[in-house]
Amino acid sequence: MLNLIFKRLVLALMTLATVCVLVFAMTEYLPGDVCSAYLGRDAQGTRLDNCRLERGLDRPALQRFGDWTSGVLQGDLGTSLKRNKPINDLVGNRMRNTLVLGVSAALVGIPLAVALGVFAALRRDRGSDIAISTLSIFTMTIPEFVTASLLILVFSVQLQWFPAVVTVRPTVPIVELLPNVVLPMLTLALVMMAHILRMVRSSMIDVMASDFVQMARLKGVPLRQIVWRHALPNAMLPAINIIALTIAWLLGGVVIIEQVFNYPGIGTLMIRAIQDRDLPLVQAIALLLAAVYVACNLLADLCSLALNPRLRTAR
Repeated sequence: MLNLIFKRLVLALMTLATVCVLVFAMTEYLPGDVCSAYLGRDAQGTRLDNCRLERGLDRPALQRFGDWTSGVLQGDLGTSLKRNKPINDLVGNRMRNTLVLGVSAALVGIPLAVALGVFAALRRDRGSDIAISTLSIFTMTIPEFVTASLLILVFSVQLQWFPAVVTVRPTVPIVELLPNVVLPMLTLALVMMAHILRMVRSSMIDVMASDFVQMARLKGVPLRQIVWRHALPNAMLPAINIIALTIAWLLGGVVIIEQVFNYPGIGTLMIRAIQDRDLPLVQAIALLLAAVYVACNLLADLCSLALNPRLRTAR
């Protein structure tokens, strides 16, 4: 078990190292830089050279990569070229806001998706199962911005319960931020629920048809005990990776949702950094989001190892 965990940790670190190289290389090939974005595309000559010299952009790419990775290993993500501030300070509150949004969507969406998946599996091919499955397919197929627009139309324009656009500062206390989280959270929860619900439903149908469940029924074990104590833990094994990837998507793929609601999260900051050609800030955010993906997948692997003893001896 410890050997498997060690291998997973080493693989995660190797993945992050590869991501560091890819992120730096890909951002280097982006057209333009912060000086051309600030001075204009037609800027040239001494003014442009001085700007690049002042920001260290005239140094070789390999040297800048070495300085960047050295800083990252020490917990220093560098300095924003456009905003001239430490990146650690810029991403701190933004990451906090994205975490508040993602965690609240996960706390609402995951339990509801699991409960609906179990209910649909137990009511297989009946009216409620067909209704739940149809609704989940509908939410999976329509884009996030359409779902967000529909929620804004109903809850903001018609009912006027929640603001359509978030206007608070990124540094606002969480208590003041929470009323603005509701509509973005509902949008994310609806999108994420569909994938988890369908996975739980199909897994529960397979498990409920298995021999050990049939044996439990013949022995007279109550259905509630069979479902929640025996069937659901086995049905959740294939769903764990889906849940982990969904949580990673919540924290790293909320760019569209944050843009629609003007939410002050890490996705909005990423878009503005790309527009400004602020490459150190783009690299830092990309690395943070990649680290979230790697951490979620690592956690899913460890949960699978803990719940399924057969995986601990698999070669």
